[in-house]
Amino acid sequence: MQGSCSCKSVQYEVSELATPIIHCSCESCRKAHSAAFNTGAGVEPEHFTWLKGEDNLSSYESSPGKHRYFCKTCGSQVISKKEGAPLHILRVATLDDDPGVVPQFRIWKSEEVSWLDYKGDMPEYDEWHPEH
Repeated sequence: MQGSCSCKSVQYEVSELATPIIHCSCESCRKAHSAAFNTGAGVEPEHFTWLKGEDNLSSYESSPGKHRYFCKTCGSQVISKKEGAPLHILRVATLDDDPGVVPQFRIWKSEEVSWLDYKGDMPEYDEWHPEH
């Protein structure tokens, strides 16, 4: 699967996702994405390759040890990496190809915005999924 930022300056390839796709409503994700939630999935570093524009990335440390990588030109956030974590977190909406799977659950419902009336047909958790 290939993906890119909004302006196509940054492009990447993912050979497989390591986790289910999830929606995260934590305040950090909401603010970073200017959206009610972020849709992400874990990717093993060996299954992620930059194809173009890695030098056009910048990062922001949104919490201790967690860096969000985004295109310097258009601002699209592509992945995040947490120090010591085995997986990158891919921003699934930046995929240009269909991942062939749908989101499986929602996390950080406890920090969901009050105006969101999202009644998805999936499990939801007040904070982290107990198995992830």
